[in-house]
Amino acid sequence: MAPAVPDKSHNALQSAVQDVQDRYIAANPKSLARWEGARESMPGGNTRTVLHVDPFPVAIVKGDGARLHDLDGHDYRDFLGEYSAGLYGHSNPIIQAAIKEAVEGGIALGAPNRWEAQLSELICARFHSIDLVRFTNSGTEANMMALGAARAFTKREKVLVFDGGYHGGVLYFGNRNSPVNAPFDYVFAGFNDAEGTTALIEAHAEELAAILVEPMQGSAGCIPATPEFLQSLRDAADKHGIVLIFDEVMTSRSSSGGLQQKLGILPDLTTLGKYLGGGCSFGAFGGRQEIMALFDPTAPQFLAHAGTFNNNVMTMAAGSAALSQVFTAEAADALYDRGEAFRARLNDIAAAKGRAIQVTGTGSIMCFHGIAGPIRDLTDAKDPLPARGKLLHLELMLQGHFIAQRGYISLNLEMTEEDLNAFADTFAAILDQHGSFWA
Repeated sequence: MAPAVPDKSHNALQSAVQDVQDRYIAANPKSLARWEGARESMPGGNTRTVLHVDPFPVAIVKGDGARLHDLDGHDYRDFLGEYSAGLYGHSNPIIQAAIKEAVEGGIALGAPNRWEAQLSELICARFHSIDLVRFTNSGTEANMMALGAARAFTKREKVLVFDGGYHGGVLYFGNRNSPVNAPFDYVFAGFNDAEGTTALIEAHAEELAAILVEPMQGSAGCIPATPEFLQSLRDAADKHGIVLIFDEVMTSRSSSGGLQQKLGILPDLTTLGKYLGGGCSFGAFGGRQEIMALFDPTAPQFLAHAGTFNNNVMTMAAGSAALSQVFTAEAADALYDRGEAFRARLNDIAAAKGRAIQVTGTGSIMCFHGIAGPIRDLTDAKDPLPARGKLLHLELMLQGHFIAQRGYISLNLEMTEEDLNAFADTFAAILDQHGSFWA
């Protein structure tokens, strides 16, 4: 690491950031060259915005267990966990065997296969709010289809969403009006603002088809919804016949039945994604019988929902093996508890050093924030000195800890206590060196 920087002024922070960036660039020449070459055929050398980091991302060539290996020969402990999709690590033998068996039997069959019913049964058994389920290829698609189902079921048009919400590439509400968002008729509310949201629902009750909410806002910085807030949504939805949709694309790993099970608050529809496909492309939406029955092709009139790869054999086989043999109810509870303890440990380190930095989240998903006070919504989470996040990220990367530049962390099942200890020790050392910037 570079020498400690005692001055916490803006110039000192910029100097520290420039130093760590220079060291990062020097350590990763092959990744830099790969990124520069990729810019010739992709805008900004990128096809997935969240994977871009400043000054450039390292290119990963291999993953095994809880480790990642980059183009320049560096090894990392994987604390990103593919934004929660990498729950199983990178080489679980049960999942690998299931995928191999599926591929050897033919890749694109164009017909029902022997795994999709197994996976649907596993999901319906785990999530008490899901009577019936349908598969998609991503959480984005799942949320789009859930909104379509809600509009068809209620015969209403408007959708209540929350500032800071992220429900996929075309349902992003960090700045409300992304030009690539799906053109639904939105009503915007403040996250964790039960009183204000209830008033909005009352004002638009006859027009609202759905309330779409994350039990923990992931993209906004792993900000959990309060139980009181979610219960107020449940009560208002019941009162006015509105379909309540929980986006549990990330948080479904919080227990065998998702965060909704831990909270004891059940939605009408749930959207899923990420790890449930065993690491392959996956999405799903499911819920109440009478809503999901709209998609029954044996009915006289039904909603069509096609998708070439909805039931692709790799995802169906991997997901079935993973849920039935690896991510058991016991494993889910253990990982949740482990994440809670790890987050508390990081917060204890910051508190002991008197630093204004904290880690929010739920269970095994969490995020750093350079703020001391309570964080209840996107406004609270805004760092007045965002360069500090870059400083922390690049220092962690140079010490072999792979996280998102925005501070996001997702634990995986392959992580050891040694991995957690090493991360915590590195975090403490960074605060010893640069902690004056979070004074």
